[in-house]
Amino acid sequence: MVEPPVVRGRAGSRVRRAIVRRTLRGILVYAALVGIAWCALAPILWALSGSLKRDGEITEPTLLPAQPQWSNYAEIFDLLPLGRMLFNTTVYALCVTAGQVFFCSLAGYAFARLHFRGRDVLFLAYLGTLMVPLTVTVIPQFLIMRAFGWVDTPWAMIVPGLFGSAFGTYMMRQFFRTLPAELEEAAIIDGCTTWQVYWRVLLPHTRPALMVLAVLTWISVWNDFLWPLVMIQRNEIATATLGLVRLQGQYHTQWPILMATAMVIFAPLLLIYAIAQKSFVSGIAQAGIGGR
Repeated sequence: MVEPPVVRGRAGSRVRRAIVRRTLRGILVYAALVGIAWCALAPILWALSGSLKRDGEITEPTLLPAQPQWSNYAEIFDLLPLGRMLFNTTVYALCVTAGQVFFCSLAGYAFARLHFRGRDVLFLAYLGTLMVPLTVTVIPQFLIMRAFGWVDTPWAMIVPGLFGSAFGTYMMRQFFRTLPAELEEAAIIDGCTTWQVYWRVLLPHTRPALMVLAVLTWISVWNDFLWPLVMIQRNEIATATLGLVRLQGQYHTQWPILMATAMVIFAPLLLIYAIAQKSFVSGIAQAGIGGR
């Protein structure tokens, strides 16, 4: 058996230096990732720890409570109809997510595959709405909702976000542009209409992008606070985030109860991401943000 020659001299020195540089680079990358992960997880861990503490322990710089107070979670439902609020938020998020997925994919297909006069100008104008701050549109939207008589009704939470968004349309358009034109041409030769090309041929290939859009929309609706604060007064149709803020204003601030409420609101999002993690990551990788 012939042994491999020993690397010596200048060549061996260069190899050793390359190995050292690669090792140091890997250590720095992992240290940076650990630091970023800790910055993201530390508030969540602190909230989880605070939700199990007594009111007097909340300011103590200890992560583990002396005696976990699981009763804090039971007390939430005595102070607030949180179950009803979670149900309301789920209904709103489900309706808005379904509408966003359908209408954004429909508009994305039109902007990517159909040819009509003014298409690019209309798309750029629609995309320009992303630069408009949300606070600028709150008052006009409120006036529209009041004109329809939808203030303090579930319709105010569902209808404004039901018909798509500029970001969702942009993402779906870019993904549709990455699909080969041969799929559409073959479908047209077989006699498919424009709707059938969209619904039966191209849309099934956009499932990764649809998953990304659905998860992002669900999270956005679930965490939304400003719009429910403006539109909703009754607890019967309030969202979970609105309930959290209203709980803070009762009597005095009970931080363990507030943190326990925050963890209950956060838990469904964590569950959804755990279920859709693989599809979500795959969709982010394949969403075709860059287009062609």
